[in-house]
Amino acid sequence: MRKAIRIGTRESQLAVWQATTVKQLLESEGFPAELVYIKSEGDIDLVTPLYEMGVQGIFTRSLDIALLSDRIDIAVHSMKDVPTQLPRGIQQAAVLKRGPIHDLLVYKNDHHFLEDLSGHAVIATSSIRRIAQWLNRYPNHVMENLRGNVNTRMKKLAAENWDAAILAQAGLERIGLRPETSIVLDWMLPAPSQGAIMIVCKSDDEYSKEACAALNHEATALCTNQEKAFLRTLMGGCSTPISALATIENNELIFRGSILSVDGKQKAEIHKHVPVNEAAGIGENAALELLENGGREISESIKHAKS
Repeated sequence: MRKAIRIGTRESQLAVWQATTVKQLLESEGFPAELVYIKSEGDIDLVTPLYEMGVQGIFTRSLDIALLSDRIDIAVHSMKDVPTQLPRGIQQAAVLKRGPIHDLLVYKNDHHFLEDLSGHAVIATSSIRRIAQWLNRYPNHVMENLRGNVNTRMKKLAAENWDAAILAQAGLERIGLRPETSIVLDWMLPAPSQGAIMIVCKSDDEYSKEACAALNHEATALCTNQEKAFLRTLMGGCSTPISALATIENNELIFRGSILSVDGKQKAEIHKHVPVNEAAGIGENAALELLENGGREISESIKHAKS
């Protein structure tokens, strides 16, 4: 009889959905599993904007601690929440097949304000990446802070005098909360690894590694790891407006990335494509190229503003 794998998860509806999906996949491979609920700092503090908390891994740190202290065997994360550098003793065990990658605009009454690039509207989001891209396109809009899990954000949008809010398509659709009053922002480049679910385990845990290996989706792992490499090379975190998306088409990996100033006024972007069998370093190479073509000035201005 195989031992049950203890799956660490945050308590939000989306986190539980993701962990339950992993549980079902493990059980389908013959590995019994159970959920263990862990509170995270990101769930407790719903007031301070994420970019002001100044902490990478705000949603993953509590699970990392539980993993290293042997309270759980694996942890399940939204991959975009995972820092580019995993803590010592923890490694990536699998990346599931990617879900929807885009951001959604959830509007309250209508979305006519989108047609007037010089018009006015109030848009809510806690993501500095979304703020920068939005202000780059709609410089006269007012941005409001929106924190909390998906359910909390939807309730707050309904209660506040805002025109719309920006949320991840994957999060809303996975738990069946996407409203009819929403549109896909296909022009907005997503966060690196957005829409992907990542499993981590202890580096010396061969049993969990073996169990998770069958769940790994190679194409998703390749694309998301290159997006993370782009982010890591640009020295970015949750408080930096960096976006990246890698996709595979006709045996080619197509990579798009960008960095913006926090106010959205400056933007540097890159678009590359290489054969899949030569794609291992495209994230880092794209970042280095971007730094030489306008990205360094933007990155330095962000660091200066923080200090």
